[in-house]
Amino acid sequence: MHHSNAVNRLNRLPIARFHKITLLAVSFAYFFEFADINTFATTAPQLVDLWGITVDQVAYVTSLSFVGMFIGSVVASTIADRWGRKNALIYTTLCFGVFSLASAFSWDIVSMGVFRVLTSAGLAAMTVVAVIYVNEVYPAAVRGKYQAYAIVIGICGTPATNLIASAVVPLTDWSWRLVYLWGSLGLLFVFFTRHLKESPRWHESRGEYGAADAILTEIEAQVALEKGPLPEAPPPIDEARPAKASPRLLLKKKYLGPTVLLAVVWVTQTIGFFGYSSWAPTLLAKEGFSVEKSVFYVALTTVGAPLGSLLAALVTDRFERKWCLVAFGTVIALCGLLYGLTFNPILIVVFGFLVNFFERGYTALGYAYSPELFDTQSRSLGTGVSYGLGRLSNAAGPLIIAGLYHRTGYQSVFLFIAATWILGAVALAIFGPRTRPARTAAAERPRAVV
Repeated sequence: MHHSNAVNRLNRLPIARFHKITLLAVSFAYFFEFADINTFATTAPQLVDLWGITVDQVAYVTSLSFVGMFIGSVVASTIADRWGRKNALIYTTLCFGVFSLASAFSWDIVSMGVFRVLTSAGLAAMTVVAVIYVNEVYPAAVRGKYQAYAIVIGICGTPATNLIASAVVPLTDWSWRLVYLWGSLGLLFVFFTRHLKESPRWHESRGEYGAADAILTEIEAQVALEKGPLPEAPPPIDEARPAKASPRLLLKKKYLGPTVLLAVVWVTQTIGFFGYSSWAPTLLAKEGFSVEKSVFYVALTTVGAPLGSLLAALVTDRFERKWCLVAFGTVIALCGLLYGLTFNPILIVVFGFLVNFFERGYTALGYAYSPELFDTQSRSLGTGVSYGLGRLSNAAGPLIIAGLYHRTGYQSVFLFIAATWILGAVALAIFGPRTRPARTAAAERPRAVV
């Protein structure tokens, strides 16, 4: 067999039980990724009191966590290419679950920092693999929508964690550890593994056409049994099997532009969002709000996150993703700035809600947009490196924010955050490629029932 025609065979499938089970599994992994990512932010105000740590020490732990995310993102691209998308998704999800569990047993800020770096590596690695996996197994015409649906479910982990933290952190001097135990429940992902299929496109990229065809035939049989006869797939386009990807591949003109653009997008998103979400509880506490109130206010704002992902699901395949990202980024900048200009509790919750609403929509759009700028050969590497560079940038972000807070005050932090969002929106508006025409063409190819 010289070609398994994976792209065309997958693109012409109707959404069936196979896709829904895959969505549930990916959503579960996302849920605990989002649940775990803010655990340190929600417990940091309590640790400041219990361990006597400073805002600068919180900044160092947060910064090192993003170094871990960079390492995890780059390693994930290698694992996903070498061992497969399914195996990589399993390994990375178990990785962050194990180290989140270890965080519950931290005894000082150093041990906490080590465990959070390792947890963060697993979190970022899982995200990169999940983005690639969804891109490769769902039909092109709807993959953005299902990527967003996964985040709609997954993002509920953020308000869940914040509400749990607001309830348990103030109880005793040790109850903050329960927040990390909660984050470690991602380990239960192992129960989904037998329901997942390896990406046929990954097998095809390695020249393993027989393995790809076997998986495609199994998927097609399941879908046909449920939905009836399937349309005939358009014939494959013969092309040479791509060589093994190396980091130097991204220096080629074809890939360098998308990599740089996406690095800017993820740098501004990372600093812009995590500068807000990681610091909001601590800065509110420093400005005179009690630990209980600061955590509770932030918990209320994160309720907007799933709704923002749902909005993304409604627009992502209907409009050009590039312009949706530009619009969402601009609104986030405005709402984040207004958040920083008020100390009224109601307005804090309102503008914080809007930041979470549009930012999670932005993230869902970005997850769908990023892998579309690369072909199969470069998708894992390009997505991992650009996403990883974004996360690495926030190694400096918390230090910048801590410096701004000490030198020029609370509101300057939110001016800085707004500026990063505007930069990302401008870069996308000027340099962002359009991807909707290619998706539309894939959906409109002639079909015949067989």
